[in-house]
Amino acid sequence: VQLQASGGGLVQAGGSLRLSCAASGRTFSSYAMGWFRQAPGSEREFVSGISTSGLPTSYTDSVKGRFTISRDNAKKTVYLQMNSLKPEDTAVYYCAAARQIMHTRRYEDYAYWGLGTLVTVSS
Repeated sequence: VQLQASGGGLVQAGGSLRLSCAASGRTFSSYAMGWFRQAPGSEREFVSGISTSGLPTSYTDSVKGRFTISRDNAKKTVYLQMNSLKPEDTAVYYCAAARQIMHTRRYEDYAYWGLGTLVTVSS
């Protein structure tokens, strides 16, 4: 599976962005998907995960109620809708695929990673 994330950019605090992650290959629907982010000087952290069917999903506490993950298996794409963005959301965002049905927060469960897309939130 090859993954390509897009949709990052510069936005003011309170604004919104929608990240997309397009996958190649015929078995996208067999992979749980996740979004991680890495801010400068910080470790990569889990943001959100989604199971193969679209439910259930999971979120890190800091984005609950603001971010929504979804997927379209026919389009082989996973999305991250980010609303009410804050400066602390500034990071490179990565999508990843895990060979399992259920969503996971564990970095080591993800076998495939895309190149990141930069999100910058100005105050």
